[in-house]
Amino acid sequence: MDLLDDGPEEGEGNTPEFSVSELSGAVKRVIEGEFGFVRVKGEVGRVSRPRSGHIYLDLKDDKAVISGVMWKGVASRLQTQPEEGMEVIATGRLTTFPGQSKYQIVIEDMRPAGAGALMAMLEKRKALLQSEGLFDASRKKPLPFLPEIIGVVTSPSGAVIRDILHRLRDRFPRKVLIWPVAVQGAKCAPEVTRAIEGFNQLTPGGALPRPDLLIVARGGGSIEDLWGFNEESVARAAAASDIPLISAVGHETDTTLIDFVSDQRAPTPTAAAELAVPVRRDLLAWTDEVQARLSRAITQRLELRDQRLRDLSRALPRPDMLLDGPRQRLDTISDRLPAALTRGVQTRRVVLSETAGSLRPAMLRSRLAEETRRVAQIGARLDPRIVQRDVAQKSERIAELSRRLDGAFQQSTGKRRERLDALDRLRETLGYKATLKRGYAVVRAEGQVVTTKAEAEKAGGLEIEFNDGKMRIGGSVPKKASSKKKAPEQGSLF
Repeated sequence: MDLLDDGPEEGEGNTPEFSVSELSGAVKRVIEGEFGFVRVKGEVGRVSRPRSGHIYLDLKDDKAVISGVMWKGVASRLQTQPEEGMEVIATGRLTTFPGQSKYQIVIEDMRPAGAGALMAMLEKRKALLQSEGLFDASRKKPLPFLPEIIGVVTSPSGAVIRDILHRLRDRFPRKVLIWPVAVQGAKCAPEVTRAIEGFNQLTPGGALPRPDLLIVARGGGSIEDLWGFNEESVARAAAASDIPLISAVGHETDTTLIDFVSDQRAPTPTAAAELAVPVRRDLLAWTDEVQARLSRAITQRLELRDQRLRDLSRALPRPDMLLDGPRQRLDTISDRLPAALTRGVQTRRVVLSETAGSLRPAMLRSRLAEETRRVAQIGARLDPRIVQRDVAQKSERIAELSRRLDGAFQQSTGKRRERLDALDRLRETLGYKATLKRGYAVVRAEGQVVTTKAEAEKAGGLEIEFNDGKMRIGGSVPKKASSKKKAPEQGSLF
């Protein structure tokens, strides 16, 4: 009070004093009162999305920047989420944030500033995904030729699903699983993303079987209507799908981001159904054609093999020609057989003589006498009774061995004699005399055997010996032939 009594200090005048909160509140009321509803066009700068779900961003042009905030409820309703560099028109109200001494716009709605802004944002997303390799042809999966189950992601009430089902029924009826989604608006992108991911999470062969092929379809529309299929979440879900995916969004001239990452793009939903399955009638016709070609090929193959078999049979030699070589070898061996038999008999006769010489009874008696003398010498030193008993046992043993030896000698000699007789009969059988009995003849000229035609033509006369005698043809009997010398025998003709 004393200070007040002293009067105002120099320079203060009558200016009222405000606290910081009072001043900030006054500024807030003024700004909110003057700018309760504004529309601002600008470029989106910094964008921040904390865990709360709110969005904090900057709107700027070439001269100024204004902060903006978008609460969670508003952000979830946006058809197009803000991205840095995007030109937008934001609707809201200005306010202040006393804690940081700044003003900001509370955004209640935000739209791209025309198709140009959307296309610029689309090109930016496309460049980002392309740099990650999501557009590469090498990562695209081939479509199954005839899928058992087809999953369709589309609106359940539009004409698109009817066109797809009708086309599938006409071409090749298949089982179809429909995942209903919103095909435009704020719910489009998240629902399509969940549908693609949900189909991929199904278990093959389960109660709700996993599809072999996916079709994401929507009819035509403006770029704003189709924008949900340009969202990055949808493109990434399509790229990550393990199930082959066909995109059929819009008409033939419409292009969305999902078209670049899908495994196959169809210009229309009806065309997607045509890509999904072949025509059953065409398959049946193709099967009939292939069956006919197979029958013709089998027939031609059999005819070719039959002709080849006939050619090979003509190239084979006759059976009698196959026996020519063995017959000639048999003749050669037959010519060598008599001499071999003679040598064999002589060799065995010598061996038999040597063996029999060592087993003669005289030698055995000599050996027995020698052993008797040796036993007598040893017996003189032994007990006579033991010696006599031992001598008796030995004598019986020797007598037994002598009898067995004589029997073995007689048996061995008899077998060898029988073998010798058999070999002699074989020699007689294989001699040329036996050959004459089988219809052959021996031709001689001047006492020599004639074996060739040339020798027969040169000879003055021929003598032919048959089984029952000889006869002369032409010329006089040569002196050598009339002599009493025995003509040389001809070898076997085999």
